[in-house]
Amino acid sequence: MKLVCFAVKEEASAFQKLAAHKPGVAILVTGMGRQNAATALRDFLTVCPAELVLTCGFAGGLDPALPPGAVVFATDDDELGENLLAAGAKRARFHCADRVAVTAMEKQQLRTATGADAVEMESEAVQTVCREHALPCATVRVISDSAGEDLPLDFNQLYRPDMTLDYVKLAWAVLQAPGKIGALMKLQQRCRFAATQLAGVLMKVVAQEEN
Repeated sequence: MKLVCFAVKEEASAFQKLAAHKPGVAILVTGMGRQNAATALRDFLTVCPAELVLTCGFAGGLDPALPPGAVVFATDDDELGENLLAAGAKRARFHCADRVAVTAMEKQQLRTATGADAVEMESEAVQTVCREHALPCATVRVISDSAGEDLPLDFNQLYRPDMTLDYVKLAWAVLQAPGKIGALMKLQQRCRFAATQLAGVLMKVVAQEEN
């Protein structure tokens, strides 16, 4: 069983459509953040063994050279690394954060402090669980927002303590700043494009791992 993990359904949707009837592939939506990711993966592995794990989804760009839609990865497994390169992904360094990087300034500060190329919120926890189980693992992420751009809202203010999105808070934030609606729609479209790009790479990797 090849296990492909995503934090939220928006990240997983494009791959789910392509891999819906593919044998030997499982998809796990863990929820956002390290704690949710680690708990969901441990629970899954207690009932269903896996031969490898891919921790996937969106990432904020920290390297200005990475455009939205670029698929990047990190892994200690040589075979997985070669397959990801062959599928069109690029090697990158990740910073696993506890909050969404909202502004270009925040991203620049993270780039300076960590040297990372992209920022996300779950992969470090997934990698830790995989080491506990001696499972090959790769972080595979697609850039949803570039290093030089601000997100239209501070999404950190819109999450509940369990890291689920509070849609009442989201609606109120939009009502207070209706001028942000266009930027939010553009971000949504870009995220759909990014999810499609990621799904294409993942399908190639899954096919290579079967050979």
